[in-house]
Amino acid sequence: MTQTSASTDHDLRAGSALRKRWIAPGASRVGALIRRNARAWVVIALLLVLLFPFFWLVQLALRPADAVFDDGLLFIPTLDAFTGLFHSSFAGSFVNSLLVSTFSTALSLVIGVPAAYALTRWKFRGRRHVALWILTSRMAPPIAFTIPFYLAYRWLGLQDTITGLVIVYLTFNLSIVIWLMQTFFAAVPLALEEAAHIDGCGVWQAFWHVTLPLAAPGLAATAVLCFIFSWNDFFYALILTRTNAITAPVSIVNFLQYEGWEWTKVAAAGTLVMLPVVAFTVLVRTYLVRGLTAGGIKD
Repeated sequence: MTQTSASTDHDLRAGSALRKRWIAPGASRVGALIRRNARAWVVIALLLVLLFPFFWLVQLALRPADAVFDDGLLFIPTLDAFTGLFHSSFAGSFVNSLLVSTFSTALSLVIGVPAAYALTRWKFRGRRHVALWILTSRMAPPIAFTIPFYLAYRWLGLQDTITGLVIVYLTFNLSIVIWLMQTFFAAVPLALEEAAHIDGCGVWQAFWHVTLPLAAPGLAATAVLCFIFSWNDFFYALILTRTNAITAPVSIVNFLQYEGWEWTKVAAAGTLVMLPVVAFTVLVRTYLVRGLTAGGIKD
């Protein structure tokens, strides 16, 4: 009886080992394939949900004007809405947005990057208070500065000018540049700058040739954020411009008239407004990803 039980246990163990050898690897591969495909489908579904508004905007811009409210998704695409934009004031406002966003971003980096470096590396009395005062420019809502800006611009003759908008955007972009770049400069080891000083580099030579290249990912991420904030601004551009310096976000409102709303032109203008930001982000995407993740882990 004991011998029979032992032989039975041996057969069961042998069968279990055989099943593990031949069945388990196949089942594990199938399970891994299912899990991998499930993750892929989840990512695809999430992307479709996130990108659906953009797809809907583009298809609305390509619709004929008399088919905007049709329920069907099948239609003959047309570029009439896009061509109509270039025969309106939107073309000039689009150029104004490019000029204002580019100049304000460049000036913010030129002024803010050295300031962030100084606040990071140079120890002086009241350094933390200075950084806090800079941050206060982003604490108040934009409407709090509207009347002072409007009155000052009327007196200085800066109302409805590109220069005036660049100055306004510079005021709230500077705090972003200074606070973000402080984090990236703090992540650069001070020993590298000290080694450069030993080799004969001055303060600004070490900054230009050592620290700034290492902080390039952070610089790209900061530039993208400044450009987006300047490009998407509607409030200041609406209050401080009239005709000459009107920007693209404000110009879109002109298609919402009392006689009727030109939905296809609104969609076409919205599509064109997205393109510069997407193109700029794609150009610096390598530095942008590194910049957004830098500084999160410190040794």
